[in-house]
Amino acid sequence: MTFLYIAIGLVFLILGGNWLLKAAVGLSLQMKIPKIVIGMTVVSFATSAPELIVSLKSALDGHADLALGNVIGSNIANLGLVLGITIVLSTITVQKSFYKTDWPVLVLASVVLYFFVTFDKTIEQYEGFLMLLLLVAFLIYLLRFQKTAVVDEKQEDDVKLPLYKDLLYLTIGGVSLWGGSELLIEGAVSMAKHFEISERIIGITIVSVGTSIPELAASVIAVLKKEKAISLGNLIGSNIFNILAVLGITAIVQPIKIVDQALISSDVYWMLGFALLILPLVFLPSKMKLGRKEGVLLLCLYGVFIFSTIN
Repeated sequence: MTFLYIAIGLVFLILGGNWLLKAAVGLSLQMKIPKIVIGMTVVSFATSAPELIVSLKSALDGHADLALGNVIGSNIANLGLVLGITIVLSTITVQKSFYKTDWPVLVLASVVLYFFVTFDKTIEQYEGFLMLLLLVAFLIYLLRFQKTAVVDEKQEDDVKLPLYKDLLYLTIGGVSLWGGSELLIEGAVSMAKHFEISERIIGITIVSVGTSIPELAASVIAVLKKEKAISLGNLIGSNIFNILAVLGITAIVQPIKIVDQALISSDVYWMLGFALLILPLVFLPSKMKLGRKEGVLLLCLYGVFIFSTIN
């Protein structure tokens, strides 16, 4: 049954990624805003839904380490694994607004989380509200001022669809990604519990990779179809959503108290490291580009992180 879940889950993820991409392109044309904004808002929210569901359920069930580990691990997986695979497949050329707006907000959100979890080892309700306020301010800025941050290759081929079709693709795409990831997570967590692996390791590795699969499906499909702004926007936006929305909402519903100290002493530093690393990679070795060399480096670092976590 585990293999059947994985097979069905993969089918849903591929279909969902395609439908979500269609919705993203369509909404970008409908609203006349840059595709990276759609990637960082609509697509990011849809692909971050599994993290929200898993973290909320984990916190309410008294498994705070799984909730926090899921988000930290997902953010590491998004930049190390998903972005790594994406730019190995195709080079992404970025513009100034990426490092003037998008990357700084990602780092700000990561630093905010770092201080919240290391100060008193708890994300309190008022801190959850502060996270949500930061997210609202960021979204308002995006919708009003964000400029194109990624050079796309396929703008002339975009087809404007009726609004109801965009919304339909958005709904079925998001639900398909969520359903597919749930099937994969179910099997993975069952196996991990059978072998008595700790909640932190389950959250940081298996669950976080499982909940990052929607981002992987959406980003890889987007980049293969030359919609690179949506791909990169999805990953940066998902990491921001994971911290400010997923942990913000979870902390409001149930304060997140950290039990496993490795989340503070190790994992949160890996998350910060990956976020900070993206900027120098944009400039070195090729200026304003993320390509195969950078992708291989990110994948190798992600491999080191997984190895250090499970040993």
